[in-house]
Amino acid sequence: MATVAQWIEGARPRTLPNAVAPVIAGTGAAAWLDGAVWWKALLALVVSLALIVGVNYANDYSDGIRGTDDVRAGPLRLVGSKVASPRAVLTAAVISLTLAALAGLALAVVTNPWLIAVGLVCLAGAWFYTGGSKPYGYLGFGEIAVFVFFGLVAVLGTQYTQALTVDWVGATLAVAMGCLSSAVLVANNLRDIPTDTQSGKITLAVRLGDGRTRTLFVVLLALAGLATIVLAAATPLALVGFIAAPLAIRAAGPVTGKKGGPALIPVLRDTGLTMLVWSIAVAAALTLGG
Repeated sequence: MATVAQWIEGARPRTLPNAVAPVIAGTGAAAWLDGAVWWKALLALVVSLALIVGVNYANDYSDGIRGTDDVRAGPLRLVGSKVASPRAVLTAAVISLTLAALAGLALAVVTNPWLIAVGLVCLAGAWFYTGGSKPYGYLGFGEIAVFVFFGLVAVLGTQYTQALTVDWVGATLAVAMGCLSSAVLVANNLRDIPTDTQSGKITLAVRLGDGRTRTLFVVLLALAGLATIVLAAATPLALVGFIAAPLAIRAAGPVTGKKGGPALIPVLRDTGLTMLVWSIAVAAALTLGG
């Protein structure tokens, strides 16, 4: 039976900034329009956190029963390492996704019922990433899905539920968050190219190969930097987002340095920290400059 510490590791805490940062950014975008509603922001945070934990457990379950995680260089996987049964991990995924659905339903009811349809698409995206007979994560579409769900949908959805509209500032934040969230997955899949190739998991990194995947990672970080400059057109205070640049440089170090295997694990942490610090800084700037 898995320990509490193993269940926490199985939830992949390094990915949690992917859930927190978009909500912070979206709330900053709502504040820019003088529409921030803090209790809605907290509800959106519950949705985002529960969704990403559910995705992670569902991914652990689906990859585990396929044997994809039998040999890996990354952190613990509950089913693949056989410290938890597939049924237990599936149950954890269902509980997390149900919590996300209930919080999302409440947010949709008090905002606009059509958001329920968006929530259903998000739940389907969470499951079919590695679940079902033809998971899209095995076809190289994982990064696109992360860009859409944890970038565009998460940021603009957060802005809309509070301000009841979206604007170019929110869209710019959404693109930046999508790039940074995708960069986390790119780093993860870069590390796993050898084992994913062996197991038949054709991620975007497997399709691109080692060299081009490393280039993609750097380009995604650079696009977030470009978004910071664009946001300066709204308020010069947004340039404070470059406070996250040292973290981004540290994240890129092992990637540009041709490191592989476990040496790439810190990249996920540092990219997540980049995302979190950037979102807090820029959201604060928009709140003050709005």
